[in-house]
Amino acid sequence: MTILGWILIIALFAIGLAGAVYPILPGALAIYLAFFVYGWFFSFDPFGPLFWIAQTLIVVVLFVADYVVGAWGVKKFGGSRASVIGSTIGIIAGPFLIPAFGLILGPFLGALIGELIAGSAFNKAVKVSFGSLLGLFSSTVVKIILQIAMVVLFFIWIGRY
Repeated sequence: MTILGWILIIALFAIGLAGAVYPILPGALAIYLAFFVYGWFFSFDPFGPLFWIAQTLIVVVLFVADYVVGAWGVKKFGGSRASVIGSTIGIIAGPFLIPAFGLILGPFLGALIGELIAGSAFNKAVKVSFGSLLGLFSSTVVKIILQIAMVVLFFIWIGRY
């Protein structure tokens, strides 16, 4: 059972980290679930209230940052609410509609269409679309750093026990 427990934990960590890049995957929630898998297979003893508070705060920051940083990129380049919504839809739908390049083209085209619907000139819409990509890349970097911090904290915590 020990091997199965560690296989599940590592698989959840891998899914979580992949979720930082591929937004369809559960990301931080998979990493958070790995902590419970550890507890069920081994013990919850290493995890005190401070561990759960720290990890929960990181998850909350991840969810807030994911939206805020993405929207920041669009707003920084003068985008409207419609382009933020379009970019968000593009992030979700892009990988399905354009399998090879949808992760990049989805938010770009979503922001472009959203901004054009809002009545902006094509040049401005393109500028805003590049802002959505900047926000996406920035958000991805933040997610990777915070999710790695979650995993490192986990190993530090269980190593102290």
